[in-house]
Amino acid sequence: MTVRKNQSALTADEKRRFVAALMELKRSGRYDEFVTTHNDFIVSDTDNGERTGHRSPSFLPWHRRFLLEFERALQSVDASVALPYWDWTVDRSPRASLWAPDFLGGTGRDRDGRVPDGPFASSAGNWQINVRVDGRTFLRRSLGSGGRQLPTAAEVESVLSMATYDMAPWNSGSDGFRNHLEGWRGVNLHNRVHVWVGGHMATGASPNDPVFWLHHAYIDKLWAEWQRRHPGSGYLPVSGTPNVIDLNETMRPWHDTSPADLLDHTPHYTFDV
Repeated sequence: MTVRKNQSALTADEKRRFVAALMELKRSGRYDEFVTTHNDFIVSDTDNGERTGHRSPSFLPWHRRFLLEFERALQSVDASVALPYWDWTVDRSPRASLWAPDFLGGTGRDRDGRVPDGPFASSAGNWQINVRVDGRTFLRRSLGSGGRQLPTAAEVESVLSMATYDMAPWNSGSDGFRNHLEGWRGVNLHNRVHVWVGGHMATGASPNDPVFWLHHAYIDKLWAEWQRRHPGSGYLPVSGTPNVIDLNETMRPWHDTSPADLLDHTPHYTFDV
């Protein structure tokens, strides 16, 4: 059984293996396929049309499946690798261990955002950006620029306390747990972290930055915690809702999995806590 661990608890060998598996997926071209998929859905998911991966109830099950596919790809390289998660309510600083040169590397240079250290720096020669939002081919970040702050534990608690999963209009204007977690309303959790990291994480091609996977693994963990706290509150909508994914409808691009199939993560992985 795969166990997803807090990145701060990874051993040096676990970090090395995770990075090596990322590098192999990048070398083979498989990594960039995931970046392309995410970018395509960011572009097509709109408030007033068909929406699957974002701005919609299926934001959480869609990303759960997306992460599962990516984790399986990593494990095809090294069966010991699992996706770690980044608890940004605790590791809140650009000086936190995940940004060290032995893991993800740190923030970008002031003038162009280029990440100068770590295995994903352009100077290391192994992480060219191929799915681009502009002409630049190097990984970019701007951790906490402009005085931005990551969400707090109290803010997370305020969202976990919401008893309704989602509600009409089922988009970025909705009330309920999903949209407050995604960050279009209220204290803004998921979206705020993307912006805090900056660079590629603030674009549709955000998986270009490997921290994407750690961030979304934590979002997935928060969904699991919400489910545990609210056993009587299920996925909504259930049926007959235009432009969004109902409970038993299958999701693009896989067409073989519905939100109902992904409500329980435990057949696939558990968390260390």
